[in-house]
Amino acid sequence: MKILTRSRVAAVLAIATSAAVLSACGGSSDDNSSGGTKQQLSIVGYSVPKSANGGVEKAFNATPDGKGVSWKESYGASGDQSRAVAAGLKADVVHFSLTPDVTRLVDAGLVAKNWDQNANKGIISTSVVAIVVRKGNPKHITSFADLAKPGIGVVTPNPGSSGSARWNILAAYQSIIAAGGSEADAVSYLKKLFANVKALPGSGRDASTAFAGGTGDALITYENDAIFTRASGEDVDYIVPTNNNLLIENPAAVTKTAPAVAKKFLDFAISAKGQAVYASYGFRPVSTVSGVTVGTVKGANDPANAFPKIDDLFTIDKTFGGWDAVNTKFFDEKNGIITKIIANSGKA
Repeated sequence: MKILTRSRVAAVLAIATSAAVLSACGGSSDDNSSGGTKQQLSIVGYSVPKSANGGVEKAFNATPDGKGVSWKESYGASGDQSRAVAAGLKADVVHFSLTPDVTRLVDAGLVAKNWDQNANKGIISTSVVAIVVRKGNPKHITSFADLAKPGIGVVTPNPGSSGSARWNILAAYQSIIAAGGSEADAVSYLKKLFANVKALPGSGRDASTAFAGGTGDALITYENDAIFTRASGEDVDYIVPTNNNLLIENPAAVTKTAPAVAKKFLDFAISAKGQAVYASYGFRPVSTVSGVTVGTVKGANDPANAFPKIDDLFTIDKTFGGWDAVNTKFFDEKNGIITKIIANSGKA
């Protein structure tokens, strides 16, 4: 695969922004039966939770606060969506893969600086990293380490646009260190992993589509996406590394110009009822929310016990020192460890 030049990247982002605007769905405001005005909320998010957000929207519509609310939606790769909002794409609620994608909007003056000053620190959905494999797991993949073995074709999104890609790669990198390896060992491992990469799609959802279409032997993705893929009828298996893994934390915020009902929607989404809806789509409930009832989760390896305990759960803040440190060390455009590995692999 050829590496995109800066001009090509800019063009792609411009097209993506236009497409997001054109493809957004939802009706215009009109009067409801009580004589008031129906409110329409514009939600811009990363691709993976589209269906789950739809479930939460439906549940919110059944509450007094949500009565009469309609929705206009735009989904795509997290980084691309964040840049699109910064460039003018209308959003009342944003739901991204990475906290820095919200920070970009704070810096642009579109989201309040205190957006994450709450009990859940701005996080609305959580997950861990999973490995989706072909039915019966013919390549006998059981861990992150297996992804670097010869003959394993790997699909993972591109970290240049996709938030899920960054979670995936960081989990794989840290698994080597947790097993007693050095940073040099972890870098050597990633070089082997990327040598096995068969596709770097632009988003987590596109990566799942590529794998479902026959590309590769293993897809690195969110646990919730693995569950959703199975629940959608794909005949695949998935593995959640339980000896060590990375806590995926997805943020959400309202914009400064959003109507008051947008905050009510976000409050519902982080409530026990809202988190139960997310859980039904394979997301792990946010740990700060109590009283969440997790029922049977369709598509999970064990639908009655969908979320296996992780022995050693890494976090961005405690393990890596926060997103600023992560982005400088791993994803800096010129000197990031993973940026260099991908460039040297000839894949982008």
